[in-house]
Amino acid sequence: MKKTVKLLATAAMGLEAIVAKEVRALGYEEVSVENGKVIFEADLAAIPRCNLWLRTADRVKIIVGEFEAKTFDDLFERTKALDWEAYIPEDGQFPVIGKSVKSTLFSVPNCQKIVKKAVAEKLKQKHGVALHMPETGPTYRIEVALLKDIATLTLDTSGVGLHKRGYRVGQGEAPLKETLAAALVQLTNWKPDYPLVDLFCGSGTILIEAALIGQNIAPGFNREFISEDWPLIKDQLWEAAFEEAEQLANYDQTLDITGSDLDPKVIEIAKKNAVEAGLADLINWKQMNAQDFHPKKNNGYLITNPPYGERLNNKEEVAHIYRALGQAMQKNPSWSSYILTSNEDFEKIYGAKATKKRKLFNGFIKVDYYQYFGKFIKKD
Repeated sequence: MKKTVKLLATAAMGLEAIVAKEVRALGYEEVSVENGKVIFEADLAAIPRCNLWLRTADRVKIIVGEFEAKTFDDLFERTKALDWEAYIPEDGQFPVIGKSVKSTLFSVPNCQKIVKKAVAEKLKQKHGVALHMPETGPTYRIEVALLKDIATLTLDTSGVGLHKRGYRVGQGEAPLKETLAAALVQLTNWKPDYPLVDLFCGSGTILIEAALIGQNIAPGFNREFISEDWPLIKDQLWEAAFEEAEQLANYDQTLDITGSDLDPKVIEIAKKNAVEAGLADLINWKQMNAQDFHPKKNNGYLITNPPYGERLNNKEEVAHIYRALGQAMQKNPSWSSYILTSNEDFEKIYGAKATKKRKLFNGFIKVDYYQYFGKFIKKD
């Protein structure tokens, strides 16, 4: 029986450091960071805990093995030598997916077939099966990832990607991934006792993620994970992880969160998503033009993902939006603004140079996260 495992939390480009910080916050200190990866050793209890709590990771995987493979024979023999029987029971289903980057073995379908055959041979030997593995039980999705001739074999413990929190019943034209939305909040120094606004809220993702953070609600609390069916991870570990999440949630934390948008249809979508997330009473929604923003409180935060103006026919319209937003925020100097866009002329149009800028990716779009720090006003 496995007592510890080597885990890999996958991350979008630019979010690795945030994922690593989340992993350390869960108590796992020996963490290494690579492009798109956060790697750490932990006990089996880390699998349910990380799946429940990691807000900005895409998936949590077990690293079964890593080795050099320049020939198909290498790939077969070294895959077969790994201890698959420690993870996959006799009736386990084990589909194989793959990818290859800058490697001699560039045919992904062939690599998948070879890994499938090697794992099947190992399991047949260990479980005493003569012909074919039955594959009628829980699913263990294997990935063979080749990078510069180094093969990494993993098992996916998450199933559906961790960005699928389970609350999104509708979405606007260009929805922001939940993991990126959570990262945008975590890249600020917003605290739950300060006002928070998104003036281009769309389907409400940034504010819903902020409310989950504000009340310390585990983002995976209302969903299921593929490894819940694995005999390797006892039911008690899952029960303990869910119980911990329930105990750590601070449902009494009051929040001052508001989402607005010019489109009444997306406001309705945002409301429904908030209801589905169990946050209906925590977020205020209103139809409003960004230039009509007149907050009643100081020291607030704007976190927003406005239109980018990628299409030629709406560039001037987007420029007008940015100018109006800049003017609105300049009238509220105690407010901090955090704005995500791919528009390279943003600062010029907005009318101010950002205090800080961070490069990120919104899907496959290169974006910058412009950060403007407000001048804090002390309360009397």
